[in-house]
Amino acid sequence: MSLTRSSSLRRRLLLSAGAALALSFFGVASAAPAAGEPAFFGVSGPLTGPNAQYGAQWKAGFDLALDEINANGGINSRPLQYVFEDSQSDPRQAVGIAQKFVDDKRILIELGDFSSPASMAASPIYQRAGLVQLGFTNSHPDFTKGGDFIWSPSVSQADAQPLLADLAVKQGFRHIAVLFQNTDWGRASKDVFVKAAAARGAHVVAAEGYQPTDKDFRATLLRARDAKPDALVLISYYSDGAQIARQARASGIDLPIVAASSVYSPKFMELGGDAVNGVTTNTSFFPDDPSPEVQHFVHAFKAKYNRQPDAFNAFAYDATIIAAYALRTGGLDRRGVRDALPKLHDVPSVVFGKANFDPTTRRVIGVKSVNLVVQNGQWALLGSKPALAVK
Repeated sequence: MSLTRSSSLRRRLLLSAGAALALSFFGVASAAPAAGEPAFFGVSGPLTGPNAQYGAQWKAGFDLALDEINANGGINSRPLQYVFEDSQSDPRQAVGIAQKFVDDKRILIELGDFSSPASMAASPIYQRAGLVQLGFTNSHPDFTKGGDFIWSPSVSQADAQPLLADLAVKQGFRHIAVLFQNTDWGRASKDVFVKAAAARGAHVVAAEGYQPTDKDFRATLLRARDAKPDALVLISYYSDGAQIARQARASGIDLPIVAASSVYSPKFMELGGDAVNGVTTNTSFFPDDPSPEVQHFVHAFKAKYNRQPDAFNAFAYDATIIAAYALRTGGLDRRGVRDALPKLHDVPSVVFGKANFDPTTRRVIGVKSVNLVVQNGQWALLGSKPALAVK
């Protein structure tokens, strides 16, 4: 059922944001709530450790999607549920979880892990066992090259880093120092960014790698400063990105900071405090987007959690919707799920509007980007009038 079928239907759907999402996504206005033996998907991701906030953001998105899916018939009248195993986004733990999931015949599709290195370490296990790994935050350009059971509704860094370079160059930065996580994801992202920046007339004067477990970035920052950049670019997650910003300001380095979209989290401001004010980033989801899909999702999320959603809530929500469509289309069968994914067309999506996969690359088609800045401890559209600070 489409939200645009008629004006009267639109008015009825808008009466309830949650109902609107369920109807537009599943097209079943009168389906009985799901009951009986559940169908399961597995989740490998961080619930503890330095990236735990991402796991918490995921759970909120999963749970909202499941409310709506199961209220409207579930998967062939069976409720959809998930098993979430805590990997701390560590590759070694992700491998163990992968083996556990492939041995558990209840698990029909796997979502995660959070980081590309963790997911890619586990990919061979999922591929050999014939269990789809839907890496919905895995942007490493090589992630989906792991085989025909490895899919991603995440934009590749090959597409995302040029957008970050655009953001830096449009702000007038021409001599850039890049600080990047020294992981497969961070190195691949840095390499794409360097080329994209050069193509836009900017020059990377320093590229400094660091380990995800590092806590002291002062020496790295001083080396970057000595290259005389006019801005810092961080290819980081929220936790390390916030600490880098804090230590930069404490060291008297007041250069503008542009950060990869992976810092887009409430925790970035919580951990970074005043030091992250003025940091710019970009994202494929922002709750002020006026599109109907986004606003219905925002209203439903607020009704359930009494707060605004962020990108990682939306990514998890979308991934659950995609998994549900694949399960409904392919049946409760692992290979059927794999076979269904290239056949899906215009899956309703908060992030993309309508999601379609390229059957060759096994990635979602299309890129959307919104530029943001931290103002008074809150994310705001870049170029918008600053909000008054709360006293």
